[in-house]
Amino acid sequence: MAANSVIKYGIIGVGMMGREHLINLHHLRTEDVAVVAIADPHIPSQHHALDLAKSYNWPLKVFTGHKELLDSGVCDVLVVSSPNMTHYEILMDIINHPKPYHVLVEKPLCTTVAHCKEIVDAAKKRKDMLVQVGLEYRYMPPVAKLIDIVKSKALGQVKMVAIREHRFPFLVKVNNWNRFNINTGGTLVEKCCHFFDLMRLFAGANPIRVMASGSIDVNHRDEIYDGKVPDIIDNAYVIVEFDNGCRGMLDLCMFAEGSKNEQEISVVGDIGKGEAFVPESIVNFGTRAAGRAGVESSKAEDDRIKYDGLHHGSSYLEHLNFLYAIRAKGEKAPAVDLEDGLISVAIGVAAQLSIEKGRFVTIKEVMNHE
Repeated sequence: MAANSVIKYGIIGVGMMGREHLINLHHLRTEDVAVVAIADPHIPSQHHALDLAKSYNWPLKVFTGHKELLDSGVCDVLVVSSPNMTHYEILMDIINHPKPYHVLVEKPLCTTVAHCKEIVDAAKKRKDMLVQVGLEYRYMPPVAKLIDIVKSKALGQVKMVAIREHRFPFLVKVNNWNRFNINTGGTLVEKCCHFFDLMRLFAGANPIRVMASGSIDVNHRDEIYDGKVPDIIDNAYVIVEFDNGCRGMLDLCMFAEGSKNEQEISVVGDIGKGEAFVPESIVNFGTRAAGRAGVESSKAEDDRIKYDGLHHGSSYLEHLNFLYAIRAKGEKAPAVDLEDGLISVAIGVAAQLSIEKGRFVTIKEVMNHE
């Protein structure tokens, strides 16, 4: 690809999130990108995507399966936004395909640690492709600002990370695939890999063990699909211990629509504390020395964002950064790599297992024996 050539994208899975990627890429058109193909067996999803593309004057080739899209060779970059349980097969087919494709895969990387490890190992053999995992919460302006504060050492050595997500229930997806652990990996994989990724980033360390408590208490209890009641939990507390002594805590509630902020993130070091609030997009920063009176509060914004979308502009910035990595032709690594994807899933799997077993679960246990 020449530096100024149009980079052609194909989207595998054009449900709600796939169409969100399509819209984000439309807003990146000044960067010389175009969506040229989609693959999805679900006809209504195809039609919704085609309607969007028509309004953007983007003619799309339509495939019912990802293999046909791969063999067509019509694009350079693939966005995998199909249901979680399909990621493993699709990614293995992409990695093993003769044509090198750069890939942005939605979170979670896969639904099991074993499958994630296989993807990581297979991708190491392909030096001609980049794979980025869609853990885009890193790019939300208030979160990105808090990450910068932590990296500047303004908080000192990070000791505690607390993340609260109080939100609405899971949305309805095609064929209700997201109502069952077997398809999603479980709520703490499907939803919370984002937060475990952030914990690890803030801690600057790797997880060693996890303790969790959670259940399905309010949502989905009156739903039945093919005679089965959903088994995805709707609330949990999770504690994660890291190898540098830092601790992380997640407070998840998915029946908390009456919240001012959906995410509240607190990072405390030995000399200071930082907080980020979404969607208020406020960041607080204070030091122990200055005390409560010295806490500074500021708005976090990013003027590069041309489309806020479903995730406060983070998906737009994710695509922008991945595009820079692609254009750098191997000189710039993806911002969120396969190892990041693997570890975020491993923490979620350990948390799910901890709830099931009622005990601490080590990361080594799920990495070696899942």
